[in-house]
Amino acid sequence: MSDSCKSCPSAGSGCSPDSCGQKPEDVKLKKVLSRIKHKFVVMSGKGGVGKSTVAANIAVALSLAGKKVGLLDVDVHGPSVPRLLAMGGQKPHFGEEVIEPLPWSKTLSVMSLGFMLPDKEQAVIWRGPVKMGLIRQFIQDVAWGDLDYLVVDCPPGTGDEPLSTLQLLGQDAKAVVVTTPQGVAVDDVRRSVSFVRQVGNEVFGIVENMSGFVCPGCGQTHDIFTKGGGEALAGEMGVRFLGRIPLDAEVVRSGDEGYPFMKVHGDTPTGKAMRTIIEPMLNLG
Repeated sequence: MSDSCKSCPSAGSGCSPDSCGQKPEDVKLKKVLSRIKHKFVVMSGKGGVGKSTVAANIAVALSLAGKKVGLLDVDVHGPSVPRLLAMGGQKPHFGEEVIEPLPWSKTLSVMSLGFMLPDKEQAVIWRGPVKMGLIRQFIQDVAWGDLDYLVVDCPPGTGDEPLSTLQLLGQDAKAVVVTTPQGVAVDDVRRSVSFVRQVGNEVFGIVENMSGFVCPGCGQTHDIFTKGGGEALAGEMGVRFLGRIPLDAEVVRSGDEGYPFMKVHGDTPTGKAMRTIIEPMLNLG
């Protein structure tokens, strides 16, 4: 080791010419990210659009397609992924400078603050720097291993969590923006698209959720929240429209009972709509 390397902050942590001068935690983060092929951040400027349900089912669908997937829930104040996947009450294992993600299956690993709260009624009252520190820990200290896809579920808005996530993952991370068709949601989601671009990342596409309701009795489609708002926004902003997901009582039931919709109902019209959404992701290789 040269005299200059002896004083390097990365000395003793796998210092190389590429990492020389970097902080050890930055070197560790870079190594973790180098083992992840594709990174998708699922976000929305509006709450209540079904973003977490979409994120969880994207991750499950990718894993069912034979891909190695990680699902990271960075919604600090309302972590819902543990419930959506029937993983409530499970606790991750903490090793020396590493956290083991919880396996949902052989091809899907999950991490969420919800696994660490002592009870489901406890409120998390944290300021920005603490939340940013947790997100960094969940990326760099979790033993994700080699992944084809990392899917990150962000809370609504354009605040600390999505900003920190995109900055930590790097500019090759892509955003999947979820909206419902009505104008009040589209207005907020439009800001999400602008936010992602300002940060310097790519908007991979827009998902229009709760788009039409097919009556199980008469078979007619009722556009409860109107229709086409997400597709129109995609055209307006010049981004890919990934597809529509209709309102489906089974999606609601699956979330409440904790079984992923795509595992049980993948061959239904709603399941086929969700598969359409992941096709461009699978095409990335």
